[in-house]
Amino acid sequence: MRALLTLSALAAVFASPALAAETPLVPVAPEEASAPAPLAPLAPDSPWTERFAAAADELLPALRSGDESRWAPLLGGQWLAVSERERVRALLNDRHSPFRHALFARGFTHRRILGWAPATLTAEEQAAIAARPEAEAIVCWSSSGDSQWPATAVEADNAPGRPYACARITYSIRGDAPTWRAFIEQSPGDRDIPRT
Repeated sequence: MRALLTLSALAAVFASPALAAETPLVPVAPEEASAPAPLAPLAPDSPWTERFAAAADELLPALRSGDESRWAPLLGGQWLAVSERERVRALLNDRHSPFRHALFARGFTHRRILGWAPATLTAEEQAAIAARPEAEAIVCWSSSGDSQWPATAVEADNAPGRPYACARITYSIRGDAPTWRAFIEQSPGDRDIPRT
């Protein structure tokens, strides 16, 4: 009986939202805020530039088509959650979305392929990164030739009002055939705003 009372008391303590919010079971130090890593265009002579350009050339017409059977396989196919499919579909159809202006405007669509470029890397460290079997880049499109491009990955969030639309692409040359997958990022606040 005493054990049941003790368990009931513990359950009441843990169920109390005020106590749970004020007293963590394990003390955790707050994380220090760090500045987002800057983005820079991939070097023309990087072995990854041509690969990401080819992936972007395949992704652009699939997104422009609006046809889910064309863009969904490039965004994960069967592993792309239903909620993510709906979010991307809504983003492509939203008239306030940067995709609307960047991909569907009249005229030429400009493209930038951006990578993370810490200025502190040595030539040896840059060579080691280039030799890795996986890489990641952000590809952005704009209908304006004098467009500003994202300075950090945080700015590649496809928020309304951005002069560019972006996709993050991960690329792997492991195994028999190279593979890549795209991700359409969107800040959490923008996901919940219904637009027409």
